[in-house]
Amino acid sequence: MESLLHYQFKDKALLDRALTHSSYAHEFKKESPDSNERLEFLGDAVLELVISDYIFKHFDELPEGELTKLRASIVCETSIAKAATSLHVGKYLKLGRGEENTGGRSRDSILADTFEAIIGAIYLDGGIDCARGFILGTMEDDVFDLRNKFKTSDFKTYLQELIQKNSKSPIEYTIVKETGPDHDKVFVVNVLHENRILGTGEGKSKKEAEQNAAQNAIPKRR
Repeated sequence: MESLLHYQFKDKALLDRALTHSSYAHEFKKESPDSNERLEFLGDAVLELVISDYIFKHFDELPEGELTKLRASIVCETSIAKAATSLHVGKYLKLGRGEENTGGRSRDSILADTFEAIIGAIYLDGGIDCARGFILGTMEDDVFDLRNKFKTSDFKTYLQELIQKNSKSPIEYTIVKETGPDHDKVFVVNVLHENRILGTGEGKSKKEAEQNAAQNAIPKRR
């Protein structure tokens, strides 16, 4: 496994723990190390920091809202699972019988969590520079691919996609204020989900105000 990661662990137990799913740890308590859940927690934070730092420095044409959207498209389950698959992480997982029998080795959620746990393990073993080298060595090409494909103009659609991952309730846009003469109006719009205001935006047209409200809501959905 270390040859695929291009990293040699000083503490081999960290890698073993990173590859140990909670189902295995629960099933084989006497002979297994702890599960990878705590390492996943740490690795998630390291991954977000490294990607944030990278896109901040390499895409200086992007404003904060678009950087947030780009980061969200990179640091998401699908993208992280893809990186894990490229390293054949599933082959080395320690799974309980139930997860093994239901296809856990190829499940995106498990692969993504394990990849983050590996990041956490490398960070503890070698520090932030080693973790950065591993992350970018695995994901840098995908970062640029996503940047080239990324559409930043339709914040409403992007917000809708984020919401629909966890809820079927619709998003609503409500005009809360209109100011100025008819030929030079300014509209203020709230975007709501389940009667909660997610963001507020203003613009010279209702459409522009809605887009700005959606853009302002996006950081709160991360």
